[in-house]
This record gives sequence, C-alpha cells and structure tokens, in this order.
Amino acid sequence: MYDTLKAEARKAMSELVEAARLKEGDLVVVGCSSSEVAGRDIGSYSSVDIAEALFDGLYPVLEERGIYLAAQCCEHLNRALILEAEAAEKRGLDVVNVVPQPKAGGSFATTAYRGFRHPAAVEGGVRADAGMDIGGTLIGMHLMPVAVPIRLSLSRIGEAIVLYARTRPKYIGGERAHYDETLA
Repeated sequence: MYDTLKAEARKAMSELVEAARLKEGDLVVVGCSSSEVAGRDIGSYSSVDIAEALFDGLYPVLEERGIYLAAQCCEHLNRALILEAEAAEKRGLDVVNVVPQPKAGGSFATTAYRGFRHPAAVEGGVRADAGMDIGGTLIGMHLMPVAVPIRLSLSRIGEAIVLYARTRPKYIGGERAHYDETLA
C-alpha cells in the first residue's frame, strides 16, 4: 500500500504543480485525512504509515522545485499549518508554539513536522498559491481570495476524494477592462 499511495501522491502533486503553473517560492497547502485515505470516516483512523507514504510522494516534487509545502493540522489545532520556518519568515507569518501529534494535529501534519528540516507552526494569514484537499479537510481558508478548482487525472488517493485548486489575482475593472492572460 505504501508504494501505491506514494506513487499516487507524487503523480497528483506533479500534475498540480504543472496545472497551477507554480514556481520557486510559491506555497502549496495540503490538507489530508489519513482516515479517509484508508476508507474510514474522517478523524476515526489516524495513520502515520499512510501519512508517511503521502508525504514521501508529495514533498520531493515540491522540494526539488523550491516550492514550499504547508501541511494543514486537524481541527484540534484550529487548522494551524506546519511549514518550513524559512517559508514562514519569507511570508511574514507569526509562528506559534505547538508540535502536532497523530490525534492532535493529524498524522499528515505530524509527518510533515518530522520531515521538514526546520519546521514551524503558524495559525493564520497563509495565502497559498495552490492546494490539495485529500479527504474533505476544507483547505479553502488558506488559499488566496480567488481559488480556481482544477480537475486532474486522479480524483482519489486511496479511498479519499481529492480536490485541487490554484489561485489567481482578482479581476477588477468591469467589462471594459483588459486582463493579462498569463495571470489568469
């Protein structure tokens, strides 16, 4: 199962990076229910093994391109995010003091905390450039104001439904305005 989940996660993130036209320094938020991936109800079957397989598939895709990962914690930590301290500093985010655990923060956030070189937790103000929601974890609060849903080849990882989004600048000016299509 580890190899299958890792491969699915890698493929999904590779497609998201391309579809969202992500570049070095961008931030991708991932919310993940390992319970849903296992075919269970969200929050009922936290699995570090599943989280490790997904992290090992997702993170290298981003790391090799200089794109930051923000792992969303579960509701017990108020949907705080775990990311590299460097990303928090570059984005002017206030670091909070918490170390996620599988049943208090979630297995994916716990795995990210253990997998990052210099992990940090932040509680708000994140405006990610793209996102992946594995299992209905509701990541929208962490995306820039205009999130655009994306359909990719994988609609599930394991048993969990996966939704993807990219962001774009707001269109302003009405019907006479002209827009830069490279930002659309």
